[in-house]
Amino acid sequence: MFDIGFSELIVVALVALIVIGPERLPRVARTLGALLGRAQRYVNDVKSDIQREVNLDELKDLKSTFQDAAKSVEDSVNEVGKELQATGDSLNKSISGAGESTPEPTTEALPADGDSDTHAASPQLDLALESKSAADPATASKA
Repeated sequence: MFDIGFSELIVVALVALIVIGPERLPRVARTLGALLGRAQRYVNDVKSDIQREVNLDELKDLKSTFQDAAKSVEDSVNEVGKELQATGDSLNKSISGAGESTPEPTTEALPADGDSDTHAASPQLDLALESKSAADPATASKA
């Protein structure tokens, strides 16, 4: 800040002793020290306030970055969820459409002599029969 050496400080002290006088010099030195201390504290407070503001700006930037990343992840998860929901809906429609369009098998349609090659049931009908027999234990014991 100031380029003052030790010899220059001695000269300033001697001039102050001559101008101020030996009676008031201790009080002036004490006041001058207190003022310099206040000035140093003020400068340090300003520096710390500036540093806090810089850190706060960095934290705000970091917060916005994380919020953007979280929003991006949330959007992608929602998109995948919508795709899964659409796929599930289409599967449910195709399953319910297949169940409604095929007639229910009767005991007359099944071969009585066990010849499954001549009258082979479709796999969808087999699944329907298995699910009904699994759901109704009384029907399963008859079959």
